[in-house]
Amino acid sequence: MTDVLILGAGLVGSTLAIALDAHGLTSVVVDPADPATILAAEHDGRASAVASASHRMLDAIGVGQRLTGQGNPIRSIRVSDGLAPGKLDFVPGEDDGALGTMYENRQLRHALHAAASEAKGVDLRMQRRAVHVDRGPGGVTATLDDGAVVKAPLLIAAEGRRSPTREAAGITVARWQYDHVAMIATFHHELPHEDCAYEIFYPAGPFAILPLLDDERGHRSALVWTVDAKDAPGMLKLSDRAWLAEAEKRMGGFLGALGPVTARTSYPLGFHHAARLTAERLVLVGDAGHGIHPIAGQGLNLGFRDVAALVEVLVEGKRLGLDLGDAELLKRYDRWRGWDTMMVATATDTLTRLFGVPGKAASAIRRFGISAVDRIPPLKARFMGEARGESGDLPKLLQGMTV
Repeated sequence: MTDVLILGAGLVGSTLAIALDAHGLTSVVVDPADPATILAAEHDGRASAVASASHRMLDAIGVGQRLTGQGNPIRSIRVSDGLAPGKLDFVPGEDDGALGTMYENRQLRHALHAAASEAKGVDLRMQRRAVHVDRGPGGVTATLDDGAVVKAPLLIAAEGRRSPTREAAGITVARWQYDHVAMIATFHHELPHEDCAYEIFYPAGPFAILPLLDDERGHRSALVWTVDAKDAPGMLKLSDRAWLAEAEKRMGGFLGALGPVTARTSYPLGFHHAARLTAERLVLVGDAGHGIHPIAGQGLNLGFRDVAALVEVLVEGKRLGLDLGDAELLKRYDRWRGWDTMMVATATDTLTRLFGVPGKAASAIRRFGISAVDRIPPLKARFMGEARGESGDLPKLLQGMTV
């Protein structure tokens, strides 16, 4: 018997298991992936912005030290509507620290896999699937594809956007596809990025340049380039040189000459949000419960916020001697996270649609709004708080404290 059974050992599922272990709770984590595949350098070319609040949690559970020296701080964010005049600069005070830290996903994956593998309270079972799961009043029983049987009072689905556990539970999901594709790559550039993240909005979607650590070849950044779905196949067929030339046009040349570039990948963009994050002896975390447009770079951080809230709920429940699958206990998590995820999802969807309105008049209105926010310190401070992940009712882990 273990305290929780976690299906999914991705970034969110692994973080949850490690955080529970740091508080004395045990878990069995099941994932069909082969570690040799997911830890390979070429497996995931994406990079993620870890908000400062999320990083405090990673530090508190001992993962932060494994990432020392691997991330690039985000010391400022610049937002603009195309290359037209008018911009919004988020620059924290000297004593406030960075807004977040950019990591390549492979670095996060390596650190989390190592920490989970070494944690005494984490039973990590890779290359395994749950072929049958029974949730009932008496608990959760799962049979794995190797015949092993795992019993726990609570099942946690961290399987990603297409979570089969969520579907099997009959949880209603609101979803739609944007007619957009995100092209992802890492590239070198002539001039330093000065730890600034750039978000340039075009009608087809955001063009985000995210600062990475320099390497032996020079300055580097990650690029998330959103294009109309109909244009994506042609763009991806361009040679590296032609693709970088198009990218340089969209950034106005402020990073100088570009190249070389890593292998380019792409994925369609969509939205989904579960009507509820819990069912009988079941909790959804991360993309199993919500998936948003990458316009604000908050997807992974939403998952980390799920982790911090769920750990607090379960640890306090355990101390009170409660059944970890108790419906009333799980309702606390559902209320805590349901509102926050819905607000962030709605805000990102609204921004996506607002910046996607074509025409000079719409662009002029957006530039006016951007410039206005730039001149209103309280409003600007609120946006920076959102970027840091410090808004709302923060769980203790996001404040850098254990529960």
